[in-house]
Amino acid sequence: MRWVLGIAGLLVALVLIVCLIGYMLPKSHVASASARFAAPPDSIWTSLTDVAAFPKWRPGLTKVELLPDENGQRGWRELGKHDAVTYRVVESLPPRRLVTRIADPDLPYGGTWTYDLTPDGSGTRLTVTENGEVYNPIFRFVSRFIMGHTSMMESVLRALGTRHGETIAPEPARVA
Repeated sequence: MRWVLGIAGLLVALVLIVCLIGYMLPKSHVASASARFAAPPDSIWTSLTDVAAFPKWRPGLTKVELLPDENGQRGWRELGKHDAVTYRVVESLPPRRLVTRIADPDLPYGGTWTYDLTPDGSGTRLTVTENGEVYNPIFRFVSRFIMGHTSMMESVLRALGTRHGETIAPEPARVA
């Protein structure tokens, strides 16, 4: 019986340590990842803006629901196996720059993703920058130390490469 209490005590201590570290981390962060694609900017742009086709090439997405424009901003909801996230387009400068933001205030995180496309020879250099906020201290700990701030961006870059028939090796550009 003592060992059960000891294990329970260790688990409680671990959760408290994770919470304490999470509270000490800043809520906001900036992280970037980039990759080079053989495809031209127009082709990459089309893939990034055809949100209805996301489930065909983005692993983990089961469905995308298109939403009515709100204050002139195009919107959609991405449904995964365990969650749904609503997005709005904040800025669109085809085929150079796309800025999207999470438009769901009830999530434990929020922020924007900026997609910067630059010609690179006959291909494209795509840099994705996340200006994120993680409100829950446990999620902050997990996002920073377990998942990493660039993991989702790198996953999207790899999937975009697969969509274009390429194997992409994303490069973390910056984390702050």
